[in-house]
Amino acid sequence: MLDQTISHYKILKKLGQGGMGVVYKAEDTKLRRTVALKFLAPHVLSSEGEKTRFVREAQAAAALQHPNICTVHEIDEAEGQTFIAMAFMEGKSLTEIIKEGPMELGRALDIAIQIAQGLREAHDKGVVHRDIKSPNIMITDKGQATILDFGLAKLSGQTKVTKDGATVGTVAYMSPEQAQGREVDHRTDIWALGVCLYEMIAGRLPYKAENDSAILYGIVHEDLEPLSKIREEIPVELEWVIEKALAKNVEDRYQTVAELLAELRPLRHAGELEAVDQRTTAKEKKRSIAVLPFINMSADKEQEYFCDGIAEDIINDLTKVEGLRVAARASSFAFRDKRGDVRAIGRKLGVETLLEGSVRKAGNRVRITTQLVNLADGYHMWTERYDRELKDVFEIQDEIANNIVQALKVKLTEKEKRAIGKAATKDVKAYDYYLRGRKFFHQGQRKGYDFALEMYSRAIERDPDYALSYAGMADCYSYLYTDFDKNAVNLEKAITASQKALELDPELAEAHASRGFALSSLNKDYVEAEKEFETAIQLNPKIFEPYYFYARSCRAQGNLEKAIELFQKACEVNPDDYQAPSFLASTYKGLGMTSEAVAAYHRRLAIIKKHLELNPDDARAIYLGANALIELGEEDEGLEWANRSLALDPQNPLLLYNIACIFCKAGRHEEAIDYLESSLKTGYASKEWAATDPDFEPIRDHPRFQRALRKLE
Repeated sequence: MLDQTISHYKILKKLGQGGMGVVYKAEDTKLRRTVALKFLAPHVLSSEGEKTRFVREAQAAAALQHPNICTVHEIDEAEGQTFIAMAFMEGKSLTEIIKEGPMELGRALDIAIQIAQGLREAHDKGVVHRDIKSPNIMITDKGQATILDFGLAKLSGQTKVTKDGATVGTVAYMSPEQAQGREVDHRTDIWALGVCLYEMIAGRLPYKAENDSAILYGIVHEDLEPLSKIREEIPVELEWVIEKALAKNVEDRYQTVAELLAELRPLRHAGELEAVDQRTTAKEKKRSIAVLPFINMSADKEQEYFCDGIAEDIINDLTKVEGLRVAARASSFAFRDKRGDVRAIGRKLGVETLLEGSVRKAGNRVRITTQLVNLADGYHMWTERYDRELKDVFEIQDEIANNIVQALKVKLTEKEKRAIGKAATKDVKAYDYYLRGRKFFHQGQRKGYDFALEMYSRAIERDPDYALSYAGMADCYSYLYTDFDKNAVNLEKAITASQKALELDPELAEAHASRGFALSSLNKDYVEAEKEFETAIQLNPKIFEPYYFYARSCRAQGNLEKAIELFQKACEVNPDDYQAPSFLASTYKGLGMTSEAVAAYHRRLAIIKKHLELNPDDARAIYLGANALIELGEEDEGLEWANRSLALDPQNPLLLYNIACIFCKAGRHEEAIDYLESSLKTGYASKEWAATDPDFEPIRDHPRFQRALRKLE
């Protein structure tokens, strides 16, 4: 066929041949450009139905215009042969590059991100590739990745396995649902991208065997070999991302490519990854740890708050160490009742070490047992048992933190040594009251804030210099004012308590965060609030609240780009908190960033479902989940969740307000106004928020809605 002219294409060179047909390099004689022509094999279009479907899918693929997708110029038939004219790409296939050996992590991530960008564009247009694999990825000399063969996979039978187990094409990239012959959707592309990324880093496929049947069995039934066993220097965050992309259950996988991109991009620019690219050893990397909630071994089963407090304070001490990455409380505490394979827990948390412990408290005595586990081999790095008087609990916490640091061979600065050794109080009874208060504060309900305030007050009676208790009080009053009761007394008490906390301890990051929250949410003093948030982050960049409160402040001012940056940081610091992705999703939506918003809503829903496994009666989590479901088009399920939350807390004004938003989004406008009016009757008082809430846009001019706003004045 060389030198022949087919239609208006002069054949120049044969590029390759496969089951689908033959590809040639050709010259478009009309437009004087070089193209790639793929002539489809006769058996591929064996019927008119196949041909009609092919044209329809190829037309959808041809409509895709993106730098990381190979452009389809034309679909035509000449001299009895059907062909596709595509952009000609100079370079190598990803398969050829991988044959040269495992890639540097930075280069692998660059390519994976580009593939993901192309897939996101296609998925947003309703096009699923179904056959992402290294041979279908072309890398140009300049490093640009381009996806080939959109619109051909379904035609070639890639979505199914035949009855005798035979397959068409490369089975190693098939998702479990493909391997089992089930219907597939866009998430099968996410799996295949995960395979490509694994392959780039490992230099081999994740599931490899002597024949196709054995490969398919491994894909469906066998555990993935951790990449860290193949390349010691791989960051745990990257390993976790790949494992999630390769989750066998599609519901456990990334639900959108945008969600995957949101976690790949920060890794590419992380300092830790840059260090890996320079071939640092594992010992030079920042060490990582998760502290699981301590088991209550006391006769009094109500002592769980005390056990949680011990573990949480150890977490807080460890976050002050720059050379240590510590899993957030919400992340590690999610495994309270799911103890088992500690190595599996560690992989899910993305850490290399795990601290477990138990507490037995009786009278004025306490026994604390701890063990530090190296997740690479499952062996104990350090164990200790402390039998002391209760008044020694602060010394025990310091000893545990210091022993962990020594076991992990992390070098402490003098400032870090002082920070770890600094006790918030020396009064054990005050500490006990504080822990009780913190337990109820985390409930996020009015009665919880009221009880927490009582406990914090008792702690301060015992120790008037207890700065953390004042900061806790400030947060309680701030939340009461913003969510439940606009009484000016709450505002004044929040300001006063946060100021007192700072006077007692100017270097307490939590106090600066509380002060910033009070100033921004209550007094609208955004300039001073920003200073407080920045100070808190400088003092301790590993705690969630400064980023979260700061982001909310930026959002309230209309600075949505800055808000997104801070909400993303809050999600990084505490990936299992469902509040930050909730605000992140709606902020993306406000900026018209649809695909990012959808990814954030999926992320929010996944976190909430995980949270509800342990906290099934958390009404706030349920109604935020309902909101996400409505946004994702799952209206019936969303309304069902909304009714579940109502049944749990029917007199909560903030809950009723959010139910009104949910019903409005679902087009149930009269019911939405009913719930809004109910929220006003039970104490909701934020006219400013209700008047500008975009969720109420469809009923903005409704007479009943206008009357409800007037009642708030």
